[in-house]
Amino acid sequence: MAHYRVSESKREQFRRYLEKAGVLESLTNVLVALYEETEKPNNALDFIKHQLGVGPEAEDAESLRLELNTLQQKYDQLMEENKELRISDTSSHQKSLSLFL
Repeated sequence: MAHYRVSESKREQFRRYLEKAGVLESLTNVLVALYEETEKPNNALDFIKHQLGVGPEAEDAESLRLELNTLQQKYDQLMEENKELRISDTSSHQKSLSLFL
């Protein structure tokens, strides 16, 4: 019986901790939002993650997408420039060799 009380006491402490930290309120709000969805999502866990804000914020994700796009364009431009310089270097090298022959 004493073991039951200790266990119950620990549970109560943990429940108070969750309540104080705002976890219970957040989870309750998310579950209520899921309950009130007229069309239930196929993946409830993804819905919960989205509602809790797990992962990058929408603005951060959009900013990262734009940065990725800009960097991809810069990369493509540099690769093309590198290719042109290699071709130019090869033809210059061949011309200098022909001068010696």
